[in-house]
Order: sequence, then C-alpha cells, then structure tokens
Amino acid sequence: MLSIKSYLKKILDVDENEENRNRWLRETLGAIPAGLRILDAGAGELRNKSLCTHLIYVSQDACQYEGTGDAQGLQTGTWDTSRIDLVCDIVDISEPSASFDVILCSEVLEHLPDAMRALDEFRRLLKPSGQLILTAPFASFVHFAPYHYATGFSRYWYEYHLPIRDFEIQELTPNGDWFAYVKQEMFRLPGMAHRYGDWCWPLSYLTAGIGLIYFILRGKNHVSDDVACFGWHCIAIKN
Repeated sequence: MLSIKSYLKKILDVDENEENRNRWLRETLGAIPAGLRILDAGAGELRNKSLCTHLIYVSQDACQYEGTGDAQGLQTGTWDTSRIDLVCDIVDISEPSASFDVILCSEVLEHLPDAMRALDEFRRLLKPSGQLILTAPFASFVHFAPYHYATGFSRYWYEYHLPIRDFEIQELTPNGDWFAYVKQEMFRLPGMAHRYGDWCWPLSYLTAGIGLIYFILRGKNHVSDDVACFGWHCIAIKN
C-alpha cells in the first residue's frame, strides 16, 4: 500500500527526473545489437547491469565511496561496489585501446575532478563508430561528498567538448524543464526544513501545499528547458 507521500509523488509526477532517465536508458540500451561489448563507467552498485543482459557487460568504478563519505550533504548510508569488474581511476582504465563497442557513463561526471579527461579516456577505449551514452545533472544537490566536484552540465558543455574529441552527437535530449525542477524542490521543502531545524518548519508544509496545487493546475505546459532542466541525455558516435 502506498504511503501518503508516495501517493502524492505519484500523482504529482515528482519522480520525473529518475523515471525519465530510467526510461531513456532502458530504451537506449535495449536498442543496442546483442553481443556488443559495453563498459559501464562509474557503475557503482550496478543499477544499469540489468538493462545490458544482451550485451557483454564490463563494469568500472574507483570504489572510493562507501556510503558515509565526509558526512556532508546527502549520503546513501551504505554503498556496495564489491561486484565491480575493473577497480581503477576512470581516466586510466586498464583495457586496450578500441576494446569497447559502447561506453555508458550515467550520473557520474559530477563526481569527477576533471570530467574532460574521462572523455579522452572514453575516446581511447571506444572502437571507431563506437557509441558513447552519457547522462549528467544540470543541477544537483551535493551528494556522495567529498566526491562531488561539479554540476551544471548544460547542452553547451556536450556541444563543445564532444565534437573537439571527434564525437558526433546523435541525440541530446533534456530531462524535464525548469518547472519540473521547481516542483521537485517544492516537494522537498518540508524535509529540508526539518533537516536544518528551521523554527518555522510547519509553514513549509503550507508553502509546499500551495505551490504543488499550482503545478497540478498548470499541467505540463510551457516547456522551459532552455533555462534549466534536471540534466541532459546524450548519445554520441566516435568518428
């Protein structure tokens, strides 16, 4: 039975960020011909492995994060990377050049001190005409700290850094828009008020309630992804 919070999230479509990304990954990975070799870079707890059962799946992760980090920002509490195949730095992966048909790197770039070096490594590892699948947040809370180095991966980041590395962008799709992002944060307001001990926390429920009524009434009109979104979904081909 759904809790009241879960029911509200469902009818308000508050989980749009994760649901959209999971749907896109499922469709994108499912369209890859069977038998190709794929690297899941920064695979963490292997959440995308089940989408790659038709592929030769290889996972990589630095395996530094264990769930508590430095106790700042948002932490998971536990984090199990014991099943990772390649334990190494993402910018120095111990595989020969041109050894993968596909590289997946989903929600990882914000955890890299130098994401551009990872793109260089992906280019080395991909075969000619190999496919690079990327997702990263345009705006995100600090999470997995201290391994959180950046946010703001806009469409222009992809359009600049991929072509100069001989990648041709085939798809660049926004996940949500500004209104969807604000709706998500409005739903989080009471929890954040409690977390940081606001003396007026009861008002946060009233504020969130009024705000969410607005989002129910407006529907999904007026796409505003030119201003902000949850992140971008990208497919690029190595020339």
